[in-house]
Amino acid sequence: MPRAQANGLELEYDTFGDPGSPPLVLVMGLGAQMITWEAGLCELLAARGFHVVRFDNRDIGLSTYLDHLPAPDLTALLSGDLATVPYLLSDMADDAVGLFDALGFEKAHVVGASMGGMIVQQLAIDHPDRLLSVTSIMSTTGDRAVGQAEPSALAVLTRPPAATRAQAIEEGVVAFRALGSPGYPATEEYLRTKTATHYDRAVHPEGTLRQTAAIVASGDRTEQLREIRLPFAVIHGDADPLINVSGGKATAEAIPDAELVVIPGMGHDLPHALWPQFADVIARTAARA
Repeated sequence: MPRAQANGLELEYDTFGDPGSPPLVLVMGLGAQMITWEAGLCELLAARGFHVVRFDNRDIGLSTYLDHLPAPDLTALLSGDLATVPYLLSDMADDAVGLFDALGFEKAHVVGASMGGMIVQQLAIDHPDRLLSVTSIMSTTGDRAVGQAEPSALAVLTRPPAATRAQAIEEGVVAFRALGSPGYPATEEYLRTKTATHYDRAVHPEGTLRQTAAIVASGDRTEQLREIRLPFAVIHGDADPLINVSGGKATAEAIPDAELVVIPGMGHDLPHALWPQFADVIARTAARA
């Protein structure tokens, strides 16, 4: 796959669809590689008339790792001490703009999932002139009063890194099952294959820790979101254990004229059965541009 020089980093990416179509850039979440945007979903979006780009965020997948930066102290962060923060969500938003520049996109539609939703919100705050439309999926505003995780979901995310491939696959299946959509359960075979594929492509828990620090340190975007004047949609599941649906509702309430789509039975994943609905919302939002 190709790499783009962006914001002083190398970002791994690939594309789907006609390069002459309007660009649609997909931004993934915490510790998640670009292949979490599965090829089938990307192809479906390309069939809706987009030139689809997915990429690995900094510090994850096959993009540049920032291991020269100090490890963040999350305990200190939660108490307000930001001294060990390596970078912020605004820096990750700047990475996306660097990718636009590298690929020759004057403007693009963007879709972000989870932390990726936070990044595209920050993009809309910092670089509204580079965006055509925004869709934020299973994300939140940064206000700690909304979007709270269930303890069981947090426990899954805060386990120590697996020591072996076999352990990583077993724990990955447990994690996907705990965070996934109760209304759209995935098969054991699918989850096992998915976990193995992601493990074999790249493993970088240090990057996930730094991304976590970026989320915590970037704070509440609510007041800045009120200034956005872009076509904007918010998609959230009513059964999301990691980011409660209140986070999606607060996002939509903050942004003028945002469309809120709450999906019954959806958790913190992108179930195959919901892909057509995701594509409908994204295409409808883009049509407002």
